[in-house]
Amino acid sequence: MAFLHIEALAKRFPQADAPVFEHLNFSIERGEFVCILGHSGCGKTTVLNILSGLDEASAGTVVMDGREVRGPALDRGVVFQSHALMPWLSALKNVEFGVRSRWPEWSRREVEAHSIKTLEMVGLAHALHKKPHELSGGMKQRVGIARAFAIQPKMLLLDEPFGALDALTRGTIQDELMQIVAATQQTVFMITHDVDESILLADRILLMSNGPRAQLAEIVEVALPRPRDRHTIHHDPRYYRIRNHLVDFLVNRSRAFAAPEAGHAPAVVNPGSDIPEPQAA
Repeated sequence: MAFLHIEALAKRFPQADAPVFEHLNFSIERGEFVCILGHSGCGKTTVLNILSGLDEASAGTVVMDGREVRGPALDRGVVFQSHALMPWLSALKNVEFGVRSRWPEWSRREVEAHSIKTLEMVGLAHALHKKPHELSGGMKQRVGIARAFAIQPKMLLLDEPFGALDALTRGTIQDELMQIVAATQQTVFMITHDVDESILLADRILLMSNGPRAQLAEIVEVALPRPRDRHTIHHDPRYYRIRNHLVDFLVNRSRAFAAPEAGHAPAVVNPGSDIPEPQAA
């Protein structure tokens, strides 16, 4: 079985006429970076909340590392679009809070040293003792990412973590995230509305049809070599094949998606498969 296995997942809210989504079936391998794309209302955040244990599915199962997911746990780290930091604590103390919960037997010095190391990893060595109101939006998100990584989760769940940032800050933190994930071999599930961001970061992209009764329509393979550089990735002809495929789905096909029969796996596509890999100069 894959590291994360989702089978027949569905969610219906009380008083709703139809489920938000249904018949979701997909898997994620250990160390894989997966993004999910779809229009508002298709249930992306609800899927992430179920994976995190913050919400319960109406039907179906979620199994991670051989155990069924039931409620929140420290083996999953979550980063939200809003930083969700405790405003009365410094950046360091925000990270230490999670570390202390993860390793209650550690001494104060061990907790502090581990937390500082993680904040240094996201470029915040100079802001350890600043409180959230003293930090920029990008710095707050860095603290949130550091807090999630600090507990060394088996899986990292990201809910549009860069959506509220300016383009320059967004690019910088995307690069930092890629470097950290490469170094730690972290498994990542990320929600984004940004097509280019998904191609830059993901190994595979899950495409959701429109809700209600949304379904997983396709799984797109991003067969671009790593490490990836935002400044040169668009020189690969496969990049635009993948991008055009994603945009076409979101603009033209997400509404007209013909749902397969219950239990059928979504189509797996590789839009750049017929374009040869560029040769090194």
